[in-house]
Amino acid sequence: MSDNILLKSDFNYELPEELIAQDPLTDRSSSRLMVLNKDNGSISHHVFKDIINYLHEGDCLVLNDTKVIPARIYASKVSSGANVEFLLLKRLSDTNWECLCKPGKKAKVGDEFIFGDGLLKGTIVNILEEGNREIKFEYDGIFEEILDKIGQMPLPPYITHKLQDKNRYQTVYAKFDGSAAAPTAGLHFTRELLAEIEKKGIKIAYVTLHVGLGTFRPVKEDNILDHHMHSEYYVVSEESAKLINDTRDNGGRVICVGTTSCRTIESAADETGHIKACSGNTDIFIYPGYKFKILDCLITNFHLPESTLIMLVSALAGKDNVLNAYNVAVKERYRFFSFGDAMFITDEMI
Repeated sequence: MSDNILLKSDFNYELPEELIAQDPLTDRSSSRLMVLNKDNGSISHHVFKDIINYLHEGDCLVLNDTKVIPARIYASKVSSGANVEFLLLKRLSDTNWECLCKPGKKAKVGDEFIFGDGLLKGTIVNILEEGNREIKFEYDGIFEEILDKIGQMPLPPYITHKLQDKNRYQTVYAKFDGSAAAPTAGLHFTRELLAEIEKKGIKIAYVTLHVGLGTFRPVKEDNILDHHMHSEYYVVSEESAKLINDTRDNGGRVICVGTTSCRTIESAADETGHIKACSGNTDIFIYPGYKFKILDCLITNFHLPESTLIMLVSALAGKDNVLNAYNVAVKERYRFFSFGDAMFITDEMI
């Protein structure tokens, strides 16, 4: 493989469909945990609540406190009564949103729609990149409250079971509305486990990245360097920047929970390995060859074959180590994807 070509097929693996988790476990922290040494590829098997044994006083855990909105809403077209499904992706202003529409041919500029028996009305005002629509909403009251009444959680297409409890596609520390998908590595944490972690002397820094569906877009180009990443909005506060910088300066490890936290801090980092308080949009694409500026270790789920997420994980632990770990996970019947089991990529000997 030459230096300037990384093939999508290099990040493929065989996954039996029955290993795709369809439902969250009753106890969030009882999922399985694979621990992978990023340097030598050694592997050990645990339960997620054992993660506390791998975190040490002086480390800093970085969590993404974005909150998933019930972004899937259904409408009838005013002119014809046709049913159209909308998926809200990004808020553009107080009234306007970027969205996906299905079927798209029924959502042209000027078309009007009614949602939730008239609680919400919308008009398509623009066609955006890749056929996404901009819709302008009209409503009385508070938009988020209306959405809570009429919207459904935007579960990924590989989850076919109906979610019984909306909160199970939400981390226990979710705070700021704005995501079209959950930062799923955080779903394993309970409030009790986080309290134990803090009691052990591990700092917790919260950052926000509103997860868009671009994160999960399949890579279509054979050469992954031709892949275009969508941008997502992120925020790093003064308090979190200080916690992360102090950790690095004092010799502790910065451990991200999920690829979204990783992408946030790497986007906000400078060349000295420090981070500043900031907000903005990031389209950072992390793949093998990337030199991490801040991240030391990563807690993550098992990702789709040929996805940008498995490429990010491979940048940290090496493609061969990651693909071997995934093949072991298949053999050991781990549960995959959003409601699945977890992996901790560490620099410690196992």
